[in-house]
Amino acid sequence: MLPVAHVHRPGGPRSSPTARRADTLREFGYLMRCLIVDDCPDFLRAAQCLLTGQGIEVVGMASDSAQALRQSEQLKPDVALVDIDLGGECGLELVGRMRLETGPPPPLVILVSVHAEEEYTGMIEESAAAGFLAKTALSGNAIRALLAEANEDHRESSIIWPPER
Repeated sequence: MLPVAHVHRPGGPRSSPTARRADTLREFGYLMRCLIVDDCPDFLRAAQCLLTGQGIEVVGMASDSAQALRQSEQLKPDVALVDIDLGGECGLELVGRMRLETGPPPPLVILVSVHAEEEYTGMIEESAAAGFLAKTALSGNAIRALLAEANEDHRESSIIWPPER
């Protein structure tokens, strides 16, 4: 865990401990910016709450590919969590589109699903995603671990965490 200085901005209201921690982490370049893409509003809210409490800044939430591409381009997240099944759309197709149509650099994409990874293994491996997390295993630490593992596995690729800015 990183030490966190408590910052009070003169002339302004005191922010919450979570906001102060985010300010400090952002100042030192450690705060991960995340876009969540899922067609379930309940999952979007739950994931946002969970990840924000674990030091990941959720900069946007999208419920379809068009919103995801637009927000990815505008918000420049470091990582995007993309549901494999986006209702009538395919999250796997969105991964490729995000890589080609947003950035530079495009966000690293982690595919998520309520289904087991084994159901999608071949498709995940063929995609440009950094990896897969079951929704039940989602956490800030799981995201960081997956990105660290992907970075080790792909030293010669574009998967780098933390991003060079």
